Amino acid sequence: MTAAAAACGTGAGTETRANGKLAFTVAVIEPDLTTVPVLAAAEAVRRQGHDVEIVELAEPELAIEGLAQGDYAISAEATGPALSAVEQGAPIKIIADVVGNQWALYGRKGVSSCDELGGRPFGIFSEGAVATAISKDWVRSTCKGDERPDYLTIGGSDVRAQALVSGEIDATPLEVSDAVALESSGSPAAASLTKVADFAKTLPDLHPQTVYANADFLGDHRGVAQEFVTALVREHARINARPQRLVELARTHLPEEDEGDVGRVAERYRDARLFDAAALTPRNVQGTIDFFARAGVIGRGVRAEEAADLSFIREAARETASRDTRKTASRDTASRETPPRGKSGRLKGAS
Repeated sequence: MTAAAAACGTGAGTETRANGKLAFTVAVIEPDLTTVPVLAAAEAVRRQGHDVEIVELAEPELAIEGLAQGDYAISAEATGPALSAVEQGAPIKIIADVVGNQWALYGRKGVSSCDELGGRPFGIFSEGAVATAISKDWVRSTCKGDERPDYLTIGGSDVRAQALVSGEIDATPLEVSDAVALESSGSPAAASLTKVADFAKTLPDLHPQTVYANADFLGDHRGVAQEFVTALVREHARINARPQRLVELARTHLPEEDEGDVGRVAERYRDARLFDAAALTPRNVQGTIDFFARAGVIGRGVRAEEAADLSFIREAARETASRDTRKTASRDTASRETPPRGKSGRLKGAS
């Protein structure tokens, strides 16, 4: 019997091999530092004997389409398109966090409030981008005057950062990595920029990037899905405990990144508690849904229990706590079994 004949398909992109292990696909969108722990989690699942293929796509909508059709098992990117698909009945569930809300609004020297941006050039990636929705929500709730910024579509976060430094625009939302790159550049113009708003503080319940999966994959292969989520939770914990871990992972998955900047980004993530795959709760999932409804991305009928299955991160937290307890108990046992040493370094009682 051939391997293909022995395999049992549970979706167009998922197969159970003759040895009982799975072959499935994880889709990522133009990988960056936030994706690195996801790639490391996939590698951890590979070490358990499963065949995990990584596909890189240009936009989240392609991943959502593949998930809905069963071509992909798991993806990790923008939350908005996933919620839109859930609203339309797609078999997709949010199962973990990728990174917390890391967006902040930066402005040229002298800009400190929303009203100073009326009629001024304001850089965005696209009308449908999450950072655009966040920025426009801030403008609606903060600007006191009637005049609004002049929104200009000019590209990704790194491109907008350079446009801000060169004076082409007066303000733009940036991710942590691009803010760090600007700080590291040593440019006087970059040093003069101001952080006008920290969206992590103004929108604490918003989780713009999450991990989501095909619901049939979760139901048919719960054990493997749990392995993936647990691996991601542990990877985030390792990075938070030792930010250099992200530098080491980036060497494998994003070797072109500047290691100094990666280390500084990792420290920022740790300090702001942005890397926590288990951070999702019914409250902040609903808060995220409410934000996207307010932004007009989805309607107001989606509920947290429809959009997310948080049982995987709860189990991952339980497994991690249990493992930590066993490690502590093992260390305590070893400590009790090791006789104390005297000042000379010899074991007490030894002759």
